[in-house]
Amino acid sequence: MSAPTQHAGLSPERWAGFSFDQQILMIGNEMNRASSLLARGAWDHAHRGYERVLQLIDLTVVAATPTRRRELLRWRDLVAALYLTPEPDADVHRRVFRCLLQFTPTAAQQIEPLLGRL
Repeated sequence: MSAPTQHAGLSPERWAGFSFDQQILMIGNEMNRASSLLARGAWDHAHRGYERVLQLIDLTVVAATPTRRRELLRWRDLVAALYLTPEPDADVHRRVFRCLLQFTPTAAQQIEPLLGRL
């Protein structure tokens, strides 16, 4: 994985200053960008988006409680699998994105507007 530049200056301390809701929503923003890129078949750009997601989730894991950390790391594995896939499947991406948004009630409110109903 190459060094992501968009969040390179984001320190763990600064990231920890955001609420968990805000962290999940910011990670969700990167997943939403990747959704658009996948829809256009822009695989390289989508992979860079996954790099940013992985960087942000790593920052989140550092500050998380043990129970939350375990769940975040499980979710991280799903994103890592997408990152390692040459042409990630948009449906798999949507399911992984949906899982992320289910982490908090605030983020869950974005499921229907962003991903629609099941």
